Parts: sequence; structure tokens; C-alpha cells
Amino acid sequence: MERLVIVSNRVPTLRSQDPAGGLSVALKAALEESGGLWFGWSGKVTEAPGSDWRVNQHEGFSLATLDLCRAELRGYYEEFSNRTLWPVFHGRLDLCRPERQAFDTYRSVNRRFAEVLVPLLKDGDTIWVQDYHLIPMGKHLRHMGVEGPLGFFLHIPFPPPQTFAALPCYRELLADLCFYDLVGFQTAACAENFRQAVAAFLDAEPGVDGSLRMGDHITQVGDFPVSLDTAAFAEMAQSAEVEDTADQLRDFMGDRQWICGVERLDYTKGLAERLRAFSTALDRTPALRGHVSLIQVAAPSRESVAEYREMRSQLEALSGSINGRFGSFDWTPIHYLNRTFSQKQLAALYRVSRVGLVTPLRDGMNLVAKEYIAAQDPEDPGVLILSRFAGSAQELTEALLVNPFDISSTAEAIQDALEMPLAERRRRWRQMKHHLDTHDVHAWRNAFLNALATASAESSAVGETQAA
Repeated sequence: MERLVIVSNRVPTLRSQDPAGGLSVALKAALEESGGLWFGWSGKVTEAPGSDWRVNQHEGFSLATLDLCRAELRGYYEEFSNRTLWPVFHGRLDLCRPERQAFDTYRSVNRRFAEVLVPLLKDGDTIWVQDYHLIPMGKHLRHMGVEGPLGFFLHIPFPPPQTFAALPCYRELLADLCFYDLVGFQTAACAENFRQAVAAFLDAEPGVDGSLRMGDHITQVGDFPVSLDTAAFAEMAQSAEVEDTADQLRDFMGDRQWICGVERLDYTKGLAERLRAFSTALDRTPALRGHVSLIQVAAPSRESVAEYREMRSQLEALSGSINGRFGSFDWTPIHYLNRTFSQKQLAALYRVSRVGLVTPLRDGMNLVAKEYIAAQDPEDPGVLILSRFAGSAQELTEALLVNPFDISSTAEAIQDALEMPLAERRRRWRQMKHHLDTHDVHAWRNAFLNALATASAESSAVGETQAA
């Protein structure tokens, strides 16, 4: 097997990697098989930029990292990646804060990543670049003479062309993506958005197979829905340790039912809409009061960005208001938890919750929905309520699909889920679990890498024909 090189914004520590950790596990397995390399930012910040990098060995593969200086972190990560690309890719143009200087820093950091990586590469390496932080990476690698298979996967949504054009550098970023042999997306709709954007804004020739041709280079485009290690997560959820935690939660619950939500604290996740939908359900159906609670985990995220700090204050005020209105001495409607929990703790929460409420306003995939299904007790599974605007809704069609902007219909879905008969709960769960068993994260990895090998071979053949 050719050596695999993964490039991502952050490199996982892997020191205490949870066996059901999903993406890291899938990539780690491929790196071990090939004696590969994982390269990215160390997470450390220095006062001045430097070219120092470190390589550590980890069970059959290498981890290579470099530091960022404060100015790079601010321009590349905080400003351009998270205050420009992130909102535009999620359709929140009102929150986009484009600055040319931040874009210049973004490109310079990508160039520095490439400059450090190139000496670490070997002939025949397959390079797989991950996510929106590193879109220009492929162009820099090609300009530095890298000729091997080069793929890119976008973990977040790709917006419609006119939304993407809100970026002042939209043509440059589209051209950057066309340097890869294969560009992968979470859904067919996102892949088509990209094709349409390239057709609208670049001089590219579309192929009948959905590929894009720029000069003598062909870029294949495909959808590869990311998943989790379903078997490992389900096994963990049934472990004695998780079951002990679940029993403690059941003792605390008593005869009440729980609805759980688990997200990063982010404006794309529809957290305020979710709390309002639960409040509406309590308002419409007084019988739920005292008998159902929403446990909402909102893990801290990007706390240096003002919009995220404001959102945290908003959610704390909203949950407090709802609890003040409906709560009693012995019942709290909403347990709002702004902290991080382990995978095992979350698996226990999923397992005891009658309803999994996953209602992002826009999401590339959303693995929480898949984790909730994998963690369920086959004899007494819960019900998944899922936003139709999450990529996972294209696969988990037996969930109760909702429009999270429609507070009223989401409230109705909550009541329907709580009242759903056991036979229907089992039927829906079995179909979704079967899909996740056959379309796990290892299948995702293999599908992308196989497609990349084919795309690279086809691109090389075209190049040789042009040269002849």
C-alpha cells in the first residue's frame, strides 16, 4: 500500500484515543497500514512565525506538527476560517466578516504548511487534505513540484454559487480546489453546488461523468458521506462502564423521560430554536410538565470569537427563562450544560434518552445523529428527531425529519416521538442501524481513497496525452 499522508488543521494527540472516536480512528487505521504521516498545526501559539516542526512516532505512523504565531492564528484561523468561510459555507452571510488581510494570512499559512510538508514527502505518497482551513494547500503543493495523488474532502456544506460568491476571493478559492485530483463532499447536493459554481465563475469544461477540466488537469468531484465506527460505538455503548453510568442517570431520572441534544456551541446548530420548540411543546401539552426534561449539552467552541460569546449568553438567558416559567421544586425542564463530556458519558446519555433531538439549521453531516442511533438498546430504542438540513438526513430517512426554523412543527415532532409505540420505534431504528452498519467510517475512507487513486491515474493519463 502506498503511504498515506493526512493534512489537517489540527493533529489529534491520540494519546488516549477513544476506540469509538470516529474520523480519527478511520484515518489512524489507514496510516498504520501504510506507515503514513499525519501533518498539521500543533495547537501551540508562538510570538513570532517560524519554520520549526516536530515529528513523533505513534504506533506505526508519524505525527508531524508546526506552531502558529499569534498573528497567523488570528488571521488564518479566527478571522478567515471561522468568521468568513464558516458563515458563508453555512449560508449565514449576515455573520460574514471578510477582510483582505485575513485572506492573505490564510494563504500564507497554507503556503507555509506546504513548505514544511514537502521535505517530509516521499515518491508515491497519497496526500489527503481535510477541510476548509486548507483549501489552497493543493495549489501550493503542485507549484512546489508534488505530483502524486492529491485529494481534498470538505466536512462542512458547500453553498449554492451565489452564496459562495459573497466571498471576495471566491474565484481564487474555486481555482485552488481545481488543483486536486478529487474533491469530496458530504452530499450530492453539495457536490453539485460546487460544479455549478465552477461552471459559473471559472473557465472550466464539465465532463459527462461530473468531472471538471481546467487546462490539462481533470478534477473529479464526488459525494462521500462521512460516518462513525458503528460497531465500535455500539460495543462501547453496551459496555459495563457505560451501563453503570446509564444506571446512575436512570436513578436520577426516576420515572421521567429525557430528550437529549449534544452539539458544539455554534450558531449553525439551531440551539435557540431547539429550546423554543421544547418550550412550545410544554406550553401546548401541560401533561408533559414534570415528566419530560431536555438535556442539552453545548460544548464550548471558539470562545475567542465574539459571536460565540454572545450566543452563549443568549442560550443561558433563554434556558433560564424557560426553567423559570415552567419549572417546579422537583422538576427542571431544561438542563443546559456548557461543558465537554467524554464519548462514554455521551453514549450513556444517548442510551437512556427517549428522544435524540438533532436540529441544526445547516450541517455538513452531523455525526451526533449517527451516534445516537448506534448507542440505542435494540429492545427499547429511542426516537431520532433530525433536521432535514443536516447531511445525515439524506441517509437516516426513518428519523422524524423536521424543519428547525418551524418551531411549531418541531414541537409536534417532540410529542409524536414521546408517544411513538415500541413496534414503530424498533422498525425505524433497525433500518437506520442497518444503514450505519454497512456505511461506516471505514467504508467512507476506503471509498474516497479508491476514488482518489482512480482520479489520479486518469489525470496523469490526460497529462501524458497532452504532453505527447
